[in-house]
Amino acid sequence: MRQFLTTLFLVWIAACIGAYVYSQQQHISSTVTLALIPAFMVELALYLVPGFPSARNAFDALGSKPVRASLLAAGGVIPYLIEALRVRAFHAAAFLELLALVSVAAFWYAWISRGTLADLLFLGFMAAVYLSKLFDRIYGRPAPHVALAILGQLMWIRLGLMAVLSLRPLDGERFGFVPTREEWRIGVRHFLYFLPIGAALVYLVDLGRLRPQPLSWWKFGALLVLTFWGILWVVSLAEEFFFRAFLQRVVARGMHSETVGLLAAAALFGLAHLPFRAFPNWRLAIVTVALGIFCGLSLLRARSVRASMVTHALAATTWRMFFSS
Repeated sequence: MRQFLTTLFLVWIAACIGAYVYSQQQHISSTVTLALIPAFMVELALYLVPGFPSARNAFDALGSKPVRASLLAAGGVIPYLIEALRVRAFHAAAFLELLALVSVAAFWYAWISRGTLADLLFLGFMAAVYLSKLFDRIYGRPAPHVALAILGQLMWIRLGLMAVLSLRPLDGERFGFVPTREEWRIGVRHFLYFLPIGAALVYLVDLGRLRPQPLSWWKFGALLVLTFWGILWVVSLAEEFFFRAFLQRVVARGMHSETVGLLAAAALFGLAHLPFRAFPNWRLAIVTVALGIFCGLSLLRARSVRASMVTHALAATTWRMFFSS
């Protein structure tokens, strides 16, 4: 647990610094900032648990599946209660709606036996909630420039991760936040394979233009690094786990074909991006299907989702930093 606690301490320090800088830039009152920091610190602590085997093992030792599911459900609403009560924005209806959602996700594999249909329905439920605007409405905005939906999104990601990893284990999955040297190598290689194809598709479907961020070199470099790690540990981590480590393998096992699993996960990965900005965003969907194929190949080559996380994060960072739509 020493590695987990050390990482948590460093993450908390970075979060407090980030909160201070952001509050100063956006002119957010210290009262609101100090009220929200405890909720984010609790959420960050819970968010780190799935990425550390020692922390997951400690959680698994707490009791039976129903007991662990109850703890997951409680952990899903605690950050909301902290922020809502501290900023005096608690609404019973919003709380009950959130409690119902997290209870379904937390108890899914405590109530239902694992199987292809159960797995696909679970993924559909998790995706539907995440892609909806429910968290915007439930968590609200206690002040301008303070959209707390991110608190709900982080909660939903780690709740889904723990529901799968603790209550419905994935055989042989090496999940974590930091890729090994070999996973870095495989992830980078498949990103380089994807890069010319992705660039050609962006041009052919008129998705965007090559236009790097207009910043000084040091600001560009700092933003590049922060963007990559942010994507790797949030967006890439969530999407690669659910689409590749989970969905791709579930379909492959059910259809007895790695190729079918790879193509099905890539197709659904593309369809999940249709609502981005303006529905239906077919241009983005086409490009993300291609990215999904290379991420899937990265996972198959490394036998680890951390490699596909690298491929995904590099592609998304390149898009954000060098292209504009």
